[in-house]
Amino acid sequence: MEIVNEMRKLAKGFDSPTIAVVGSHSALDVCAGARKYGIKNLVICQKGRERPYDLHYKRKGNVGCVDETLILSKFAELCNDANVKLLQKKQAILVPHRSLCVYVGYDALEKCPVPIFGNRFLLKAEERNVPNNQRDLLVKAGLNVPKLYVADEIDGLAIVKASEAKRSYERAFFFVSSPEEYEKKSREMIARGIITRQGLETAIIEEYVVGVPFNFNFFYSPLAHRLELVGIDIRRQTNLDGVLRLPADEQLEVLKRIRVRNIEAGHVACTIRESILETVFDMGEKFIETCRKEYPPGILGPFALQSLLANSEDGEKMYIYDVSFRMPGSPGIKCTPYGNYLYGESLNMGERVAMEVKEALKQNALDKLVT
Repeated sequence: MEIVNEMRKLAKGFDSPTIAVVGSHSALDVCAGARKYGIKNLVICQKGRERPYDLHYKRKGNVGCVDETLILSKFAELCNDANVKLLQKKQAILVPHRSLCVYVGYDALEKCPVPIFGNRFLLKAEERNVPNNQRDLLVKAGLNVPKLYVADEIDGLAIVKASEAKRSYERAFFFVSSPEEYEKKSREMIARGIITRQGLETAIIEEYVVGVPFNFNFFYSPLAHRLELVGIDIRRQTNLDGVLRLPADEQLEVLKRIRVRNIEAGHVACTIRESILETVFDMGEKFIETCRKEYPPGILGPFALQSLLANSEDGEKMYIYDVSFRMPGSPGIKCTPYGNYLYGESLNMGERVAMEVKEALKQNALDKLVT
């Protein structure tokens, strides 16, 4: 597309780029990586949410990782003409994460004339209600995904994922095992104001796979044409984690009074049995190849496959239930050994992004990293 050619031409002329990121999600991860590799960074903050970046981690001498902040009234102002001109002047390369997509929006980002690290047109494929979305891509890649149900055909344990009534970018979850149970619980959720009828109409009803969760945080290098596993993590979720820490009988009592919520609060670094790594890389490579065909130029930089390893009489099977086409937001993956196996040091994703930018500067190839 024309915007891609323009942004690649713009980035090709950068001699002193600034890694820019919205002040939320994984901004400190990005800034710490930029500082480590001697690249300037800028955090775009929203008024009232700037203190971690403008005060606590602002760089003072050898302390801190944030070089500079830009404070806006609303994150959505990022793509305004004046801010775009400022970012272009600073030779900014914008690193996307989930908060950027939520607060600025896919349509604005696809048109925003600032180079974006990665494929700006893949970002919206995370949403299940768009054509050629993440599930479509996983299926085209021949990867295992949980079965989808329609409401009147539910014949096994299923999880219903509907947009929350108050925060549409978050999902409310409930479990059902029959059409009758679906109707009953749906009415209850709507009556309590947790979801809306409209949210239910666009909900996903998915087979609930019982397995071990693993988030595989990958990086595809457009310079080396190489897939890398930077690290693995699992999620900490509220208030689910609190409920699970109780004895079973107390869980049942608590669940009479509260609704379990799966709101992401943090991550825990983990590893996987080494004999499974071949399967992990095979999944990543098939997915990259499919995305390259469906959304050229495909995946550039960070992405994650959220997976479940299930056991059955037929053996182990890996299912993928969610995809991130941007910074996955788990700095703790630096505590896993996978970067060390490749580079002699463990990495977080912010460092891996900065490594690629630094190498692209040496090769005069920044245009290969952006759209």
